[in-house]
Amino acid sequence: MTKEQQVVLVPDYLTVREVAELIDSSPIDVMKTLIANGIMASINQQIDFDTAAIVIGEMGYEAKSQSALEAEKAEQQRAEEMTRKWEQMYKGEKPEDLEPRPSVITILGHVDHGKTTLIDTIRKANVADGEAGGITQHIGAYQVKHDNQTITFLDTPGHEAFTAMRARGAQGADIAILVVAADDGVMPTTREALNHARAANVPIVVAITKVDKDNANPDLVKQQLAELELIPDEWDGDTMMIPIAALEGDGIDDLLEALILVAEEHDFAANPIGTVRGVVLESEVDKFKGTLATLLVMNGTLKVGDSIVAGTSYGRVKAMYDEHGKKIKSAPPSTPVSVLGLNNPPEPGDRFERVKNDKVARAIAQELIEEQAVKAHKPVEALSLEDIFKQFRAGQAKQLNLILKVDVQGSLQPIVDGLEKISGANEEGIQVRVLAADVGSISESDVMLASAGDAEADKAIIIAFNTIVADSAKKQAETHGVEIRNYNVIYKLFEDIELALEGMLDPKYEAKIIGQAEVRQIFSISRVGKVAGSYMKEGEAQRRSKARISRRGKVLGENLEIDALKRFNEDVSEVRTGFEFGVSFVNFNDIEEGDIIEFFVMERVR
Repeated sequence: MTKEQQVVLVPDYLTVREVAELIDSSPIDVMKTLIANGIMASINQQIDFDTAAIVIGEMGYEAKSQSALEAEKAEQQRAEEMTRKWEQMYKGEKPEDLEPRPSVITILGHVDHGKTTLIDTIRKANVADGEAGGITQHIGAYQVKHDNQTITFLDTPGHEAFTAMRARGAQGADIAILVVAADDGVMPTTREALNHARAANVPIVVAITKVDKDNANPDLVKQQLAELELIPDEWDGDTMMIPIAALEGDGIDDLLEALILVAEEHDFAANPIGTVRGVVLESEVDKFKGTLATLLVMNGTLKVGDSIVAGTSYGRVKAMYDEHGKKIKSAPPSTPVSVLGLNNPPEPGDRFERVKNDKVARAIAQELIEEQAVKAHKPVEALSLEDIFKQFRAGQAKQLNLILKVDVQGSLQPIVDGLEKISGANEEGIQVRVLAADVGSISESDVMLASAGDAEADKAIIIAFNTIVADSAKKQAETHGVEIRNYNVIYKLFEDIELALEGMLDPKYEAKIIGQAEVRQIFSISRVGKVAGSYMKEGEAQRRSKARISRRGKVLGENLEIDALKRFNEDVSEVRTGFEFGVSFVNFNDIEEGDIIEFFVMERVR
């Protein structure tokens, strides 16, 4: 490649010195070129990309925007992810059979920023005139009409519910509305909600609420969101931000119009005569009707009389009700319905599917119950950095998802930049995707975000840099199989990520003490050596475990292999607290009464 053809990646802002370093030139020459173009700038003065591009072009190079390339790469990843989710939901359907369907909307944001008021306003504005009692039944979702187009809203605000559905394998929503109050601005919960929406790869529309308040500052909200890389369309970004005064109803039509525009751009489609599939939104047991489940049909048309299986629940649809409590006989794609007829309440987020008959539905549900019973007795293995590379090799993973939490703001950007650099330099093809990066301790919300995904390979690994992990988050991580890695040296963090991406990171193990015993009598047996007659003070001893022997605080034997473990001359696999037993060790006989034996197993460090 000649000098004239060489491409240089240029950030949005950089100093004159940095321009010179990029093209391996003298700062003086760069300054002369700037002066020739009517720009006076010192060696440490910042210039923008457009100005730098002029200089770089005149000096024989081609400048390309680093941020534009990163945005293009992120959009490509988002498109690939949406394609994969589409294939999962509509597998088996022919493209020519697909028809446009209403978009499904979820509303996320901080608890006091007006989500509920916004939902109420949208619903009331769309209740038919003269309808008895207005909204007669709450079924967790509802539909509205705007410009002769239908929009489906999930009436389950909160990123916890949204992410819990993703964790159970259901996307649920097509578009997320991020609600931010104009008088309060972006809050930590707002950032969390944004991270959860981004992790789900759904397009985002911002509703800036409470703009009618005296201390409202919509421009500040836009600036704060821009700093989180959510750029308003009026600032040449791709995110529509709609000002709203929900109590008065101002801006509601604009918001609905924005949702329709985004839906048209993404072409949400389904096959109304195809396989009936969807997701469970809510469920309850009505004391008069029995089990009621709110279902969102995503493909096909659900009808009264259909046999369905939803997670471990099954049954025949005896009756269906719309959001107003009116009985209906069929529900096409993107329609929320309350269904009567399942044997027990399914879990929100469970996928449902129509099957041939009740017998098939019962068999599928029973098979899943048995699978879950087996899993319940097995500990959930955390997906480690090493595992990610193995899954990539097997074609199951395309990227390494990370959640980063650090102690101070100054550490955040250097680590994010370093991770992006590692991702770009990785020749294997697996990319690093930072789902969330923030300051503070590891919380349950972080673990929930890490555990959510349509497949095991979608799970994220949490990186804690000089910060603590809340006890509740540790428990959640163990329950959901999420790995949390702690670092206090930045180069070690980068080193581990690099090694993981190259498939060279070896798993680490550490000793876990499972029991402690005291030697009370020594027996000498020919051909065996010394046998320690011992008492199990706490925990247990296992035949497969290793041992450490100490005398008056001094370790005499380390990592000893057990030769025999006996009770009353019978070989046993384990001995528990409160029992006497005999134990001998391979090639170790330095045992005396009063010695302490610690039994341990080697466990993989998570």
